[in-house]
Amino acid sequence: MNNIIEKIRNEAKAHFEGTRGSHGWDHTERVLRLALHIGEAEGADMNVLNLAALLHDIGRHKEDKSFGEICHAEEGARMAQDLLRQHSVDENVIERVVHCIEHHRFRDKKEPDTLEAKILFDADKLDAIGAVGLGRAFLFAGENGSKLHNYPDTDPLSHPVYGPEATAYREFLAKLRHVHERMLTSEGKRIAEERHKFMLDFFKRMDKEIAGNI
Repeated sequence: MNNIIEKIRNEAKAHFEGTRGSHGWDHTERVLRLALHIGEAEGADMNVLNLAALLHDIGRHKEDKSFGEICHAEEGARMAQDLLRQHSVDENVIERVVHCIEHHRFRDKKEPDTLEAKILFDADKLDAIGAVGLGRAFLFAGENGSKLHNYPDTDPLSHPVYGPEATAYREFLAKLRHVHERMLTSEGKRIAEERHKFMLDFFKRMDKEIAGNI
């Protein structure tokens, strides 16, 4: 299985050529490391987890090009299934990997049913919070032509995900501040609480500096 995983890694990486930095291959690598860490603590099937983490975002470039019209989780699951079958991976493993990918999104109502799917969900969300998460949020905002901050001039949540008001602060209000409440594993919850506190402190300081307070 190690040889197959390495081949899948190389083929998965090819799907990220030219993708946006906020969801680039480095995000996949961080999610993989987090997933393996949590997987060790939770007693997961590491082969399934390896494959799912490597492939979870291979449909992301299609979602970005469609400005959110295409769901990268659903598209990625279809792409992963085809890729794994090309490598003659056991159908049971493929089914479990596909389930992980289909259920890893934060905004979807689909709930992960397996331990590996719960771990991938947590790992993916953990990379969206804390210092790295804020860095990615500002990067995503820049990719969409957004300004630095929109507080207190407007209600960030009254604006769409893409556009000049789609700031990192909007992403924090709409999504990031809720992530720690959605963790599905014990280790994921532990890591999330620390990262959540960092974000609260960061935006408290940012609001203060933007207001001109020393």
